[in-house]
Amino acid sequence: MVLDADIKAQLEQYLQLLEGDVVLKVSAGTDAVSNDMLALADEIAGMSSRISVERTQLPRTPSFSVNRVGEDTGVTFAGVPLGHEFTSLVLALLQVSGRAPKVDQSVIDQIKGISGEYHFESFISLTCHNCPDVVQALNLMSILNPGITHTMIDGAAFKDEAESREVMAVPTVFLNREFFGSGRMTIEEILAKIGSGPDVSELTNKDPYDVLIVGGGPAGASAAIYAARKGIRTGIVAERFGGQVMDTLGIENFISVKYTEGPKLVASLEEHVKQYGVDVMKLQRAKRLEKKDLIEVELESGAVLKSKTVIISTGARWRNVGVPGEIEFKNKGVAYCPHCDGPLFTGKDVAVIGGGNSGVEAAIDLAGIVKHVTVLEFMPELKADAVLQKRLYSLPNVTVLKNVQTKEITGTDKVDGITCVDRETGSEHHIELQGVFVQIGLVPNTDWLADTVERTRFGEIVVDSHGATSIPGVFAAGDCTNSPYKQIVISMGSGATAALGAFDYLIRN
Repeated sequence: MVLDADIKAQLEQYLQLLEGDVVLKVSAGTDAVSNDMLALADEIAGMSSRISVERTQLPRTPSFSVNRVGEDTGVTFAGVPLGHEFTSLVLALLQVSGRAPKVDQSVIDQIKGISGEYHFESFISLTCHNCPDVVQALNLMSILNPGITHTMIDGAAFKDEAESREVMAVPTVFLNREFFGSGRMTIEEILAKIGSGPDVSELTNKDPYDVLIVGGGPAGASAAIYAARKGIRTGIVAERFGGQVMDTLGIENFISVKYTEGPKLVASLEEHVKQYGVDVMKLQRAKRLEKKDLIEVELESGAVLKSKTVIISTGARWRNVGVPGEIEFKNKGVAYCPHCDGPLFTGKDVAVIGGGNSGVEAAIDLAGIVKHVTVLEFMPELKADAVLQKRLYSLPNVTVLKNVQTKEITGTDKVDGITCVDRETGSEHHIELQGVFVQIGLVPNTDWLADTVERTRFGEIVVDSHGATSIPGVFAAGDCTNSPYKQIVISMGSGATAALGAFDYLIRN
């Protein structure tokens, strides 16, 4: 049995929702992955009379496709889709059977309107929490449009192919055998990249809002819910809903929830926001803010949104080291997510830059996968919690270098080493390795504001106890502000505070 009892019980409930017959066409050999794939297919088929299994020959072995009877939907899994990809398999079964997807009708119309041949391949890791969004988006596009196909490829099962195509980060997507993109992408982002995005004129022609929230992370979602519950016209404009929480794996300090994962929390936030009729505008990056009779927010797309009040909740992003080689070798050995990209460095030597909690946690996780981990810390001592340091120092394949400054990440077509300088002696060292994971904190996404609002020397927006900024009617919340602690629960609280502050401002003005 491939599935444990709890997962099998849940799957049996989902399979009751199948609306039509589904055929799993399996291309298997005699290897262990093929045996697991056949066992999984047979086990699933045994749970529903609507599912059957056929043996066939596909371009990759082991792999299997999910089809309607007599029809090729273009959805293929090369590898055994367990781990984070199990949900992708369940959704593929339901959607191929005819069950309607939970996406906006405008998105469905965009997909169906695409003309031409689009053959997508996505290289993923079963431990990657960002990969399922890409896999599920491309699967849905294949199901809805006969000109689109998608094959999910487990990089661990097809390691030679991943290396030959220089895949060093997941998810990595190819379109018609050419590199398309790397990293988490929503279905809206994928559509925009192939030229099927939203109409800018529709944004410019929107009526003014009472509250416009810029940024869709926990602070923005909280602000939207609190504002909308007051019965006022509320909008959210964001590059992507969820912000950096989408890149977070385990969350164990969200009060009342013992454990959850970033994408799961974000899905719940978005569902909650939409219950209140909030106008959510994705794939839009703010460019300029100006206060006139109304407050105007200009977007990089050229659209201009107007509102009586604005709440800025643009969050933060990973801080770069800022050394030669970092940008050049991003996704070519330089990575920022050990959970996602770690499996691609199995048996190799890697470095982690940063000795705080994030860096030490990354090193501990990687030590169980890679050959050796070198931790580089700028300060004389690590900054991580004592319990994490104790665990780190107990690992036999970890070296900790303290009081060192990273000088350069070296390589030709991909990373081959890192050069660092001992800050006490000035001596320079070069370490041969194949991967570098950067974990040195966050920088606020406030560059677009320039001098319009007061910011600290670190770029954080200065707010008062009501979330108000230096501009009347403009509020801010979350990791982009001068709040001393950057935590999800604190961001949500500050979002609520900013929304209540904005509502109070509207009453008084």
